[in-house]
Amino acid sequence: MNYKKFDIFSPLVFVLLVVVYLIFSQIAFNYHLKELVGININTLYVIGLGLVFYVGGLCLSRYLLNNKEFSLNETKINRIFSEKILLSLVIVGICLQVINLIYLGGIPLFSGYLKAHAATRIWLLSYLIFLPSINILMARYNNKKYYLLFIIGLVLFVFTGYRTTVMAIVISMLITLYYTKDLKWKYLLLAIIAIFILLLIVGYVAVKSIEWQTWTLSPLELLFYRAGYTLQVLDHAVVLQGSTHGQLLYNTLMGFFKSTDPRVIVGSTTLGYAHSTTSMIFGPALLDFGLYAMLLQMFLLGAVMNFIYLIQKSLGNVFVGLYAILLAHVFIWIETGPTDLVVLLFFLITIIIILYSVSIKRGDV
Repeated sequence: MNYKKFDIFSPLVFVLLVVVYLIFSQIAFNYHLKELVGININTLYVIGLGLVFYVGGLCLSRYLLNNKEFSLNETKINRIFSEKILLSLVIVGICLQVINLIYLGGIPLFSGYLKAHAATRIWLLSYLIFLPSINILMARYNNKKYYLLFIIGLVLFVFTGYRTTVMAIVISMLITLYYTKDLKWKYLLLAIIAIFILLLIVGYVAVKSIEWQTWTLSPLELLFYRAGYTLQVLDHAVVLQGSTHGQLLYNTLMGFFKSTDPRVIVGSTTLGYAHSTTSMIFGPALLDFGLYAMLLQMFLLGAVMNFIYLIQKSLGNVFVGLYAILLAHVFIWIETGPTDLVVLLFFLITIIIILYSVSIKRGDV
C-alpha cells in the first residue's frame, strides 16, 4: 500500500494531535502526577469548539480555492533562493549560534541559569536564518552533504536547551523530506520514533539541569505531566477569559525587544505567581480577548494553513520547506500557544514570498 495516498502531514492532522495530547493529559490525571487533579468539562467543550472552527477554516479555504490554478514565477524564486545564497545563509545561521553559545559562556542545556538567558537577539537571528534556509536548501537541492549542516545546526540548538526549538528543527526537516524524497514507510516510522525519543531526552535533561528545581518523574512521566499541567492551566484560562486585555498579544509582538516573556504573564494570570507557563494553543487568545477571539484565531489558522498547504502541493519548490516550518510550529503550539514572535515572522515571510512569486487564476471548469 502506498502510504502517501494518505497525507499524514496535511493541516487536518493537527486535530488528531490535539486528541493525542488530551489522552496524554488524561494519563497524567489518572496517575495524579505531582498532584494533578483534572479539569472542568467546560474546558473540553471549548477545545472542541476551537477544533470545529479550525476545520471550518480549512473547509472554507478549500472551497474558495476550488478550480483555482497556481503558477510560480521561477525567475523571481531563483533570484533569491539560489543554492549559493541558501548555503551561505545556513552557514551564517550556524555561526551565529556558535557566537551565541560563546557569548553565554557555556552550554545552557546543562544549566538552568544559562538557559534563562539563552534566548538572546543573536539566538533569534540565528534561528530565523537557519531554520528556513536549511529546509528550503534540502527541498530544492539534492545534495547529501547538506545533511551534515543540518546535524551541526541541530546539535548547536540542542545545546541551547530549548525543547521546542529542537522539535521544530527535526519535525520540519522530516516534513520537508516526506514531500521531496521517496521515504519508505519503515524510515518514516523510525524517524518519528527517533523524534519522540529526542523529545524525551532533551526535555528531561533540560529540566534536570534547572538547579532550583527537584524532579522525581521519569522522562515518560514528565511528558505526560507537561500535557496534564498545560491542560490545567488552560482550565484556569477558560475561567479567566479576557483578563489580560491584549497584554499577551502585545508582548508577543514587542516583548522580545523589552525582555518580557508572554508565558510569564500567562503564569502570573492563571497561577498567581510569575512563572513561564504554557496554556495550549487556545489559552492566550482566551486570556486576552475571550472565546470569540480564540474561535476567530483557530478559523484563520485553519484557512491560512490550508492555503499554504495547497500551494506547496501544487508548486513544491521553496513552499515545501516553508510549509514544513509552519506546520511544525503549529504542532508545537498545541502545547505552547502562539506566543513566539519568531513563528509569526515565519508566517509573515511565507505570505510575502507567496505574494511576490505566485499568481492565482481560475482553472478550467
